[in-house]
Amino acid sequence: MQDIHSSNALNNFRKAVQAGDFLITAEVAPPKGANIKHTIEMAATLKGRVHAVNITDGSRAVLGMSSLAVSVILLQNGIEPICQVTCRDRNRIGIQADLMGAYALGIRNILALTGDPVKAGDHPDAKAVFDLESVRLLQLINKMNHGIDFNNKILEDGRLDLFPGAAVDPQCKSWSGLQSRFEKKIEAGAQFFQSQLITDFEILEKFMDKIASSYNKPILAGIFLLKSAKNARFINKVVPGVNIPEHIIDRLEKSKYPLQEGMKIAAEQIKIARELCQGVHIMAVKKEEAIAAILDLAGVGK
Repeated sequence: MQDIHSSNALNNFRKAVQAGDFLITAEVAPPKGANIKHTIEMAATLKGRVHAVNITDGSRAVLGMSSLAVSVILLQNGIEPICQVTCRDRNRIGIQADLMGAYALGIRNILALTGDPVKAGDHPDAKAVFDLESVRLLQLINKMNHGIDFNNKILEDGRLDLFPGAAVDPQCKSWSGLQSRFEKKIEAGAQFFQSQLITDFEILEKFMDKIASSYNKPILAGIFLLKSAKNARFINKVVPGVNIPEHIIDRLEKSKYPLQEGMKIAAEQIKIARELCQGVHIMAVKKEEAIAAILDLAGVGK
């Protein structure tokens, strides 16, 4: 496979989107502490296998190293990042400052997120900000790309050129709410969408046919590595809107090697998604080293 991260390009992900390629991204968690060695090692296993690596920004409101800092370190190691930016912890001044800093440091891909509620995380008494939410964050990025700040004042030292994306949940119970929110994100400037983890591919197909097909923006289906039946039941319990089917849980429970079975399931889901949308976003929490093998099983990324 030709390495998709050529040294002379800062944004191969954007080029792949614009070329209509089948897109592969994966998620890597930042460290909790000063030692970033493991994060770099996990991201390195994906170099040349995925178009970009997502770095989470306080996912589940749990403390971790700055997504901006980790994204810069990955870039220094020849790995193209998608820097997640949430609205939970910073006001519009802080977010704009971070976006300018990210651009100056070579980051181009931004995933604009509202952010998980503080009460869900490991600092439940922290003060949430939520000065903006994801649609307004996308609007802000669009403004800064056009050389103005949130208050429509000129960015005297030059415009940005960020490539913004957004999240989408095709399994949202409110179809009208899903459509409205998706269209608002398109209007606000989202150039790609990464979905929450998909468990019902018939619903994904319906979303693609009824909503997404009207817009020429890539949807990357969220593929989640289930490590065991216990893990699957936990996900069903704590992740809103997710319903991992019993037949999947049964497969994991009956398998002598549940992690390997989970990898097979993820690979099967990638194959299904490839027939429905333009890409996949792979999440393997604390098992990022398994992602390359999942791609091999699915026959993609080569």
